[in-house]
Amino acid sequence: MKLCSYNVNGIRSAFNKGFIDWLEENQPDIVCLQELKAQENQIDIAKFENLGYNVYVHSAEKKGYSGVAILSKVKPEKIVYGCGEDLYDKEGRIIRADFRDFSIMSVYIPSGSSGEERQSFKMEFLEFFISYISELKKTISPLIISGDYNICHNPIDIHNPVSNKNSSGFLPEERAWVTKFLETGFIDTFRFFNQKPHQYSWWSFRFNARVKNLGWRIDYHMATSDMKDRLRSAEILQKVVHSDHCPVMLEFD
Repeated sequence: MKLCSYNVNGIRSAFNKGFIDWLEENQPDIVCLQELKAQENQIDIAKFENLGYNVYVHSAEKKGYSGVAILSKVKPEKIVYGCGEDLYDKEGRIIRADFRDFSIMSVYIPSGSSGEERQSFKMEFLEFFISYISELKKTISPLIISGDYNICHNPIDIHNPVSNKNSSGFLPEERAWVTKFLETGFIDTFRFFNQKPHQYSWWSFRFNARVKNLGWRIDYHMATSDMKDRLRSAEILQKVVHSDHCPVMLEFD
């Protein structure tokens, strides 16, 4: 199975930049999308269906904001929209697809970069999420949680760890959360295969950052430990440009 996760930073904008053509050429089996910035009725679902995908969308209540989706060529046995917590579900941050012998979740963890209020919201979400997933894993596993975590885990994951040490997305408490999350029984699948530096999945639109590869690795496929022997490869597709993020890929049996 080829699994793709992609924060498209506006699905309609990505369509205009050739996203569907890229999808048709690469044909991932399952696609997790984040930051749709559209209601379901504003998305041309037929573009995906014409490529053989079953389409499941969980939009935010606020128009033009957040939202996640899962596209799958294999019809899931079950789709779960949200996490049952209205505070987060109204922002369209979680959707899960259950298949015969694994589950996939598309998640869009909040950003705290706009100020203290949203940073506090982010930290509250993180504490909720780790408890939610720990409970979920008791009945739903193997599980892969794909998406935009809005956190760089280690210095190797960010272009300038020293100057960014006080930046949301690389704060000590955020990085510690990722460590804690992994210790609950998850594998950072990209680092499972690749320990090279300068492997980023997001770049600021400012300062010509993408051309200079001044980026952050904030998009992940986190797999439960019982997936370890099924993992085959992981890749960050830095040359694919429909967003300020790029797709991250995982292949597994």
